Amino acid sequence: MRAVSYTRFGPADKVLELTRLDTPSPAAGEVLVRVAFSGVNPSDAKARAGARPGVTKPAFDRIIPHSDGSGVIDAVGDGVDPARVGQPVWIWNGQWQRAFGTAADHIALPADQAVPLPEGVSLEAGATLGIPGLTAAQTVFGGGEVAGKTLLVSGGAGAVGHDAVQLAKWAGATVIATCAASGIDRVRAAGADHAFDYSDPDLAAKINDASGGQGVDRAVEVEFGANAALLAEVMKPLGTIAAYGSGKDMTPRIPFGAFLFKALKIDVTLIYILHAPERQAAIARLHRALGEGALRPSIHAIYPLDACAAAQDTTMTPGRAGAVLLDLR
Repeated sequence: MRAVSYTRFGPADKVLELTRLDTPSPAAGEVLVRVAFSGVNPSDAKARAGARPGVTKPAFDRIIPHSDGSGVIDAVGDGVDPARVGQPVWIWNGQWQRAFGTAADHIALPADQAVPLPEGVSLEAGATLGIPGLTAAQTVFGGGEVAGKTLLVSGGAGAVGHDAVQLAKWAGATVIATCAASGIDRVRAAGADHAFDYSDPDLAAKINDASGGQGVDRAVEVEFGANAALLAEVMKPLGTIAAYGSGKDMTPRIPFGAFLFKALKIDVTLIYILHAPERQAAIARLHRALGEGALRPSIHAIYPLDACAAAQDTTMTPGRAGAVLLDLR
């Protein structure tokens, strides 16, 4: 099979190589998926670059990157219903703590990590549901129903944020989103009741006005460190900050007094290690929203497999409007 892989850390165009490897066979409890689209995420680019603290070399001799993807089941291992052969699926955690991910013609993985694709949902959309989709669903719904609540989504034009805006609006929340000025119209079109430029010097006042002076019940936060002071100003007492990123400041300084006297909760989300019941609930939310036409994952660009390096670089480019995919068909 064709595969893109790397054996050392470094720039994408220096260490990613297109090669041919043996097609894997599904072990007991596994399925073999013929990959149609591989989802490329910033976490894949950071892992390949060796950007994770304390990690000095790849965990395996050769790594095929990417955890997200979609395709069709070609074969099943012992203990898996043979009727699944030919079933369209989407994939989560394809390369999490494993050597071989979805940047290849085939991937063998545990059967429950190949989720049946709902009828009418494209393979392209399916390849976005692993990291962006599940993160959006968990950060929006991880504290329960949001109908009648006010949610703040930072980075509302990004792959996760754009999904989160749609999901929160579908569920009956008042949605306030922040993004770059260039993304405001797109974020409003996704369902945000209010969209503001994140660099606006009056941002806190505008968010408070948009909440009717009541404050934000739940924040979906992509840059916790950079926005901690803002959150202290705009959150409602007893509110929750569902933080899934802090790339600009990985050692945040928290205005603890302000957080304390509002009794704010920080709910850090790492979708890779979500407990099974929570993951199943998030999957069910995504499928319902897709089925009702309330969620339309945005795709920024699709590259061929041999342009994997460019695809990974694109995921790290500011202003990206949606997911990045590899087309392996």
